[in-house]
Amino acid sequence: MSWAEIGSEEELRELLGEVMPRAVTKERVRLHARDRDWLAASPLCLIATSDAEGNCDVSPKGDPAGFVHVIDDTTIAIPDRPGNRRADGFHNVLKNPHVGLIFLIPGRNETLRVNGRARLVREAPFFDEMIVKGHRPRLALVVEIEQIFFHCAKAFMRSQVWAPDSWNPSVLPSHARLIKELQVVEETLEQLETYYGESYAKRLYG
Repeated sequence: MSWAEIGSEEELRELLGEVMPRAVTKERVRLHARDRDWLAASPLCLIATSDAEGNCDVSPKGDPAGFVHVIDDTTIAIPDRPGNRRADGFHNVLKNPHVGLIFLIPGRNETLRVNGRARLVREAPFFDEMIVKGHRPRLALVVEIEQIFFHCAKAFMRSQVWAPDSWNPSVLPSHARLIKELQVVEETLEQLETYYGESYAKRLYG
């Protein structure tokens, strides 16, 4: 089967057509009051980064709604919580500060997109305002906003991601079984099932 690959921006634009006017004018460089409202209601953010060679990573960050701290109209901070310590995105930021963020609100098909430059901060006075369940973050991603806008709802509408009738979490084996099948681990399947069982939620902040 032969492929017809796009090789230039001109060819891409010819195929897709001109940008809709509203898609051009929606870009902003500072937080509006409604942007702040959205951040206050969002419990989940996807953070896209790449290293100096262009190798990419997308990592989710989640906490109770409003976990993102607004420093000022052009700067926000995202706390880091205990995890597996791979820190792929953070390693990328140290090599390339450009980041892309998507903030979601469950049930809303639109998303808030933020692009900017990031840095890693290990201590700041606003850390005290990001304490959750007694956990004060040891690290925060501080993002200087260069571009912000609301993204349309079509992708979420097409995917029906918020429609419970479309959910089928059992289509794949449990996370513990996937780990046992795909990784070399010492634990038995039963031990992994226990680790990722009911006690897993109790270790989110410790």
